[in-house]
Amino acid sequence: MKQWYEELFENYAIKYDSESFTQGTIGECDFIEKEINYDRNIRILDIGCGTGRHSIELAKRGYKVVGIDLSESMLKRAKQKALEENLPIDFQKHDARKLPFLDEFDLIIMICEGAFQLMETDEMNFQILQNAAKALKSNGKLIFTALNGLFPLFHSVKDFLNSNVKEGNATYDNHSFDLMTFRDYSAIYIEDDLGNKKKFQCNERYYVPSEITWLLKTLNFQTIDIFGAKLGAFSRDDRLSTEDYEMLVIGKK
Repeated sequence: MKQWYEELFENYAIKYDSESFTQGTIGECDFIEKEINYDRNIRILDIGCGTGRHSIELAKRGYKVVGIDLSESMLKRAKQKALEENLPIDFQKHDARKLPFLDEFDLIIMICEGAFQLMETDEMNFQILQNAAKALKSNGKLIFTALNGLFPLFHSVKDFLNSNVKEGNATYDNHSFDLMTFRDYSAIYIEDDLGNKKKFQCNERYYVPSEITWLLKTLNFQTIDIFGAKLGAFSRDDRLSTEDYEMLVIGKK
């Protein structure tokens, strides 16, 4: 049986690209470039690359990128966009819980819940981090965003998600945040690229900074920095607070 995130991303690639949360690509790539000192000799892995927005922007800037995703529909759109821009990006279909890479990449990115924390169990989410750690070279860097577990303690997730909705975007309802597991259960309503209206029961895991730090220390990351993640404006000056819906995590092996 397919999970909600597998069904959600079937025939949702074009609509996905117009969602408000996908509009920060340029600024996010500016930050990523700065973090790697603009070194175009490095290899980058984009886990949960979706329609390839970060992969494509980084490739435009001269970086060698491999993008992986579970959704054929999203990968098809990514390949089409890369072809139109004449960019040599290696897009591959993989499950982030079972990656074939070992000590291959200098940088791994997982932006906008790229695979991580959409899984059904904490163990599966951890498998994704394990696979990312294995794929990284020594001294490699992992940059990813995660849902900030401090946010739902102070705010309504439903109000936040629906506050930026434009005509045709996904909408959210029936939120229930479990304080024991830090999982948010909700209904998401979308219209797919074929005009079909669909409803999904979602289940996403929010994390607190100490958990992320502990998970990455377990995987032998030497330094772990966590900041607030503002859409399109990642910064090391952005101290994490309860106002941040997402956190930005930077781990170095």
